[in-house]
Amino acid sequence: MSANVPSYCLSKLALNGVTIMLAAALRDHGIAVNSMCPGWVRTDMGGPDATRSVEEGADTAVWLADEAAQELTGKFFRSRAEIDW
Repeated sequence: MSANVPSYCLSKLALNGVTIMLAAALRDHGIAVNSMCPGWVRTDMGGPDATRSVEEGADTAVWLADEAAQELTGKFFRSRAEIDW
C-alpha cells in the first residue's frame, strides 16, 4: 500500500475492519467471516504476465468456504495461510 494511492489504502482498511466486525458479530451464529488475497491472477485485470492461474487465485476462497475450520474467523489469508493484519 502506498500513501500516494489513498483510495486503495482506505478500501483495504475498510475491508479489514468490516471483516473483523462481522466475524465478531456472527461468531455466535456459527458463521465465519474472512478476507483473502488471490494474488496476481491471469485475468483481464491481472494480464497475461500474472503469476497465478484463475484456479490458483480461487483456491483459498474455495478452501475458506468449504474446508477451513470454523474457528478461523476474522482473519486475512493468502495461499491458505493466515497473514497478519
